[in-house]
Amino acid sequence: MSYKTTDLCDEFASQLQVADGIFRSYGKKTSFHGPIVTVKVFEDNVLVLKALETIPAGSVLVVDGGGSKKVALLGDRLAGIAVDRGIQGIIVYGCIRDSADIAQLDVGVMALGTNPLKSRKEGKGESNVPVSFAGVEWVPGQYVYADEDGIILAEEKLEV
Repeated sequence: MSYKTTDLCDEFASQLQVADGIFRSYGKKTSFHGPIVTVKVFEDNVLVLKALETIPAGSVLVVDGGGSKKVALLGDRLAGIAVDRGIQGIIVYGCIRDSADIAQLDVGVMALGTNPLKSRKEGKGESNVPVSFAGVEWVPGQYVYADEDGIILAEEKLEV
């Protein structure tokens, strides 16, 4: 089923959080939605890889990278894993790399920007914890809807 964030805001405004418009879309899929799964990391993407290898198909991985623009937390290899596993989208509060290749992959990817430098591989961070950035709280199990007009969050799946 296709959703437009504008229509969802018109119908469910009082039940939604609207994320600040700080993200740029990089994936081939410009509209995506699903239940939120989170990782909280800083300049280290080991937990991003682990999440992409294990979270349920249909999910959206939300990566709280602390807003760092010094390294990339996602590249074409990890985005390819998301495609293979049926992950709907990845939202990175940080940077990605391999953006031209990611643009060809059938997955939603939103991030603050790009950086060609890969991240550390120490495995530090947290998984499946509430995280806050872009003016909203991202809670595992709640729902995110993203498209060209923005990103909205709902406590439950919206039935339209």
